[in-house]
Amino acid sequence: RVIDQINIRRATNLAARRVHGRLGGYRCFSALDGGLSLPNDAPHQAFIRGDERIPVIAAASIIAKVLRDRLMVRVDTKFPRYGFRRHKGYGTKEHMKALRKFGPIGIHRKSFLSFLEA
Repeated sequence: RVIDQINIRRATNLAARRVHGRLGGYRCFSALDGGLSLPNDAPHQAFIRGDERIPVIAAASIIAKVLRDRLMVRVDTKFPRYGFRRHKGYGTKEHMKALRKFGPIGIHRKSFLSFLEA
């Protein structure tokens, strides 16, 4: 819902600010991937392709993907006809076919579904 309300870039930066605050805020330095940002007075640096170059960013990226994949497997138990267990929510042909056939559910980004109207 947040992504639909403020767009994915703003939502990602909002998440970065929340995590930064929970991990010590202004007392710690944060290494960020790509176009992420924090307030100017927060100690941080963004690295282009950080997930390829900076081990801590690569580790965070892997952890995030594993957690997301596990969430998609859990969602699949409630909504098996969408095939989340297989495609993990990515826009595969299988997923698009299920969306056209069954329509979106609460976890689908409404702002990403304009193709269904075509």
